[in-house]
Amino acid sequence: MELIAKYRIESDLPTDKAAAAIAAEQSTGTWTDVIGTDNPLAAKVIIAKGNTVEIGFTEELFERGNIPQYLSVIAGNLFGLEALKKVRLQDVIFPKSLIKAHNGPRFGIEEARKIIEVLDRPLVGTIIKPKVGLDPKGTSEVAAAAVRGGLDLIKDDETLTDQDFCPMVDRVEAVMNALDKVEHETGKKAFYAVNVTTGADQILERAQKAVDHGANMIMIDVLTAGFSALEVLSRNLKVPIHVHRTMHAAFTRDRAHGINMVVIAKLVRLAGGTNLHTGTYLGKMAREVEENDESRDALRNDWYGLKRVFPVASGGIYPANVHANLDGYGIDCIIQAGGGVHGHPDGTTAGAIAMVQAVEAWMEEIPLEDFEKDHKELKTALKYWK
Repeated sequence: MELIAKYRIESDLPTDKAAAAIAAEQSTGTWTDVIGTDNPLAAKVIIAKGNTVEIGFTEELFERGNIPQYLSVIAGNLFGLEALKKVRLQDVIFPKSLIKAHNGPRFGIEEARKIIEVLDRPLVGTIIKPKVGLDPKGTSEVAAAAVRGGLDLIKDDETLTDQDFCPMVDRVEAVMNALDKVEHETGKKAFYAVNVTTGADQILERAQKAVDHGANMIMIDVLTAGFSALEVLSRNLKVPIHVHRTMHAAFTRDRAHGINMVVIAKLVRLAGGTNLHTGTYLGKMAREVEENDESRDALRNDWYGLKRVFPVASGGIYPANVHANLDGYGIDCIIQAGGGVHGHPDGTTAGAIAMVQAVEAWMEEIPLEDFEKDHKELKTALKYWK
């Protein structure tokens, strides 16, 4: 069996020559002839046509279970090859042996749904706003207001970790106490994804501390902390993991160079995430439909028994564009709004209600302009964000 890496290239060389350069650089070769480089571990060119290149890497090249090493092979020095003007890793087809070296998510879509007892609709979430600056008490008040409006998930911003103005332990205790109170009053259960991102030597201890103080979900900035950090958390913690993709656009934004989001999605599923930000079909960071579709399917399709992962639509979401995103993602997703909740003229709770109403309209296949007539929070939101 072999791993197949798919690339899009731009080069002054003929495509077959450029493809051969990639295969050599990423397996046994170098820039000149060296005795012993022509051996069974050498990567093979499968397709070299136009801008499309596919390279087959024998599974013996890989250390099973070592995602950093996988990336060294399939996304390593090739990005600096002078022979290539641009190159983009478009997709990776992993052999069963490498996939089976990973446990995948401890908590997938089905397990997360059972925890908060939301089984048959999209989950609706928000990000604490303002992004940073609130103390633990202020954070807990915003979180409670959102859950009173019917939201299923509250999460930290990607830049909030354990700063002095909002220490993590104090924040977790304040938010979870507030959510427990809301649940007691209303029956509404919700996740709080606390950001535990830090260095490799501290991240498991920090995450376990968050759980010990009541966290029912943790969050990691996977590209700054690393896929191995995510895998360590998934294997050791008994709570779901929300995965933020901050920094991804440094290599996903250019359609001709870098790495496609679908590769990140596959690695996150291997490493054990429960939820992953994948982009929007309509919003401030909307991407090409095809790329969203690929990432969505990589997280939810059958994949050698690994549990399914929630794609998260986030970034410029508000009630008016909820339907476009749910049309793309379907029921098994998380629709998440920050400003689209907290910026509502009548406050956070009204903003949360409006988001839930927009989802209800989609579930009932009723246009927003009809649904808003009997739902004042939605009506106000649609008028405000025309």
